[in-house]
Amino acid sequence: MPSRFTLFNDPVHGFVSVPKGLVLGLIETPEVQRLRRIRQLGLGFLVFPGAVHTRFEHGIGAMALMQEALDTLREKGTVMDTDEIDGALAAALLHDIGHGPFSHTLEHQLVPPGPSGRPYHHERMSRALIGRVDRRLGGRLATALAIFDGTYERPFFHSLVSSQLDMDRLDYLRRDSFYTGVAEGVVGVARVIKTMRVEAGGGRIVIESKGAYAVENVLLSRRLMYWQVYLHKTVIAADHVLRSAFARARERWGRDPALQATAPSLAFFLAGDVTADDLDAPEAAGPQSDRHDALLDAFVALDDTDVLYSLKRWTESDDRVLADLARRFVTRDLFRTTPLDARPTDAQRADWHARTADWLVAEGLSARADADGAADYYVASGTARLSAYDADADAISILERDGTVRELTEAAGAPTASALEARREQAYVCLPKPVQP
Repeated sequence: MPSRFTLFNDPVHGFVSVPKGLVLGLIETPEVQRLRRIRQLGLGFLVFPGAVHTRFEHGIGAMALMQEALDTLREKGTVMDTDEIDGALAAALLHDIGHGPFSHTLEHQLVPPGPSGRPYHHERMSRALIGRVDRRLGGRLATALAIFDGTYERPFFHSLVSSQLDMDRLDYLRRDSFYTGVAEGVVGVARVIKTMRVEAGGGRIVIESKGAYAVENVLLSRRLMYWQVYLHKTVIAADHVLRSAFARARERWGRDPALQATAPSLAFFLAGDVTADDLDAPEAAGPQSDRHDALLDAFVALDDTDVLYSLKRWTESDDRVLADLARRFVTRDLFRTTPLDARPTDAQRADWHARTADWLVAEGLSARADADGAADYYVASGTARLSAYDADADAISILERDGTVRELTEAAGAPTASALEARREQAYVCLPKPVQP
C-alpha cells in the first residue's frame, strides 16, 4: 500500500511527515520554493556564521509543530475534520510566504505606503499570496485563509497560527537557537504542546498547569534571543548599511549607469510606482488588477540572491556614497552601533551629523556642498524595544488543577511571568567607526 506521507528530514524536529495531496502540493509551489532563497535571520549570518537557515525550513517546522499540536488536541477529545486539519497545516506552512529578501530587513524599503496610508507589512503580502494560490487551486484554501485571517468559527485554530504561543514562535525560537548556537534560546517545545488543550465551550487554547514553567521558559528564551541575536548591535549596523544603500539607490535611480545592472526583479521595486495599496485584491479585471498581479509576480521572483548580486554591481557606481555603502555591505565593513544611556537629544544628533559630514569630505566620499545630504545615509539613531509577554494584547491562559482558568501572570505555577511583562528599551546610535559619540 503506498504511503500517504512524504518524509522531510529536519535537523531541528527530526523526520516530518507531510501529507500527500493539498499540503505536499503547496510545498511544491513557486511561492513556497522561493522561501529556500530567503534567510530566516535576515543579516544574522554576518554575526552568527551558522545562521544561514531559510524561511522554507521554518515553514516546514511550523507545520510539523502544528501536526503535533493537532494530534495532542485530538487525543484530549477535540474533534476535527480533514478539511480543518489540512487548513491548519496549510496556514502554518504558508504563514511567512510574504517575507521579502533577508526577511524583516527590507520590509519597509521595497513597497511604500499608498494613498490610504496603510503601510506595507509582510503579513499583508502573505495574505495576498495565499489568496492567489487559493484562486489557482479553485478555492481549496478557503479554510486555511479563514484560519489565517482569524475569521474561522473555531478560534483556537487561529491561535495556533498567530498568538504569543503559536507554532511560528515555538519553531523560530528553537530553530534560531540551534543555528546560532545560542543555548539560552532552547525551549521545551514538546512540553508546551503536550500540555495544550481547548477550553471546554470557550474555543480557545489553554495550557494545563503542569506546563506553566515551560511557557515561562519560552517567554524568557524569547527575551534572551532578542537581545543576543535579533537585536544584536552588529545586526542593527548591518541593517542600517543595507537600508541606506537601498535609499541611495532609489534616490539615484535613472541617473546612475551602475543601477542599470540591478537584478530585474529588484529593479521593479526601485523604479516602479507600486504601493502597499496594490496588495489588496481587486474585485474585477482592470488597471488595478494588473498592478496587483505585477506586484505579486515581481515579489515571488525576488530573493536574497537578487539583492546580493545588485549590491555587488552597485560597488561599481560613479556615485561614491552608493559605491561605498554597497562595498561596506558586501565586505562586511559595517558601522558601529553604540548603546546610549538615554534617547539622544537634538544637539547630539546635530553633532553626529556634522562630524560625519566632515569625515565624508576628509575621506573623499563627498564634496563639501553635498556632505550634509550624504551624512543622512551614515547616521542612524533609534530605540530597540521588547516586551517578552503582553497580557493585555493576547493573554496566555493556564488551566489550574481545580478547573479554573487564569491568565499566566496570575497562575499559581508561573511565579516569574509578571516580570516578563516589563518593557525594556535600549537607545542607540549607529555611525561610521571613526565618528563615535
